[in-house]
Amino acid sequence: MKRTLLVLLLTITPFAFAASPEDEAKITAAALDYAEGWYSGDAARMERAVHPELAKRIAARGELQKMGASELIDGTANGYGRKTPVEKQQKDVKILDVFGNAASVRLEMGAWIDYMHLAKIGNEWKIVNVLWEMKARQ
Repeated sequence: MKRTLLVLLLTITPFAFAASPEDEAKITAAALDYAEGWYSGDAARMERAVHPELAKRIAARGELQKMGASELIDGTANGYGRKTPVEKQQKDVKILDVFGNAASVRLEMGAWIDYMHLAKIGNEWKIVNVLWEMKARQ
């Protein structure tokens, strides 16, 4: 009996947690709100994409540097992303994994790459963690 239950659980579990096409679309939309909001200086889009408790970090100069949601939204509102020429406004979204209410996404932007964790809160996907790295200057 235990063996049958284990086989049944192992068979059903992957399908029970697979992302629906609707969830995949919402995950992609959150990543694009983040990227396009940054480039256009649209703080409302950035705010829609990130959770208020966002933790964004980069390992640089021998330490972990961090910012939160309010700093990122303020930087967006100040138009720092608008300085990126249109031809360099890359925003390639790749969903790496989705399991239940958690997702991992790789977002390649013009000058850096963001590795994001998103959480499904209610019916919305929000970016809760970002670990990013600058690309080599070209």
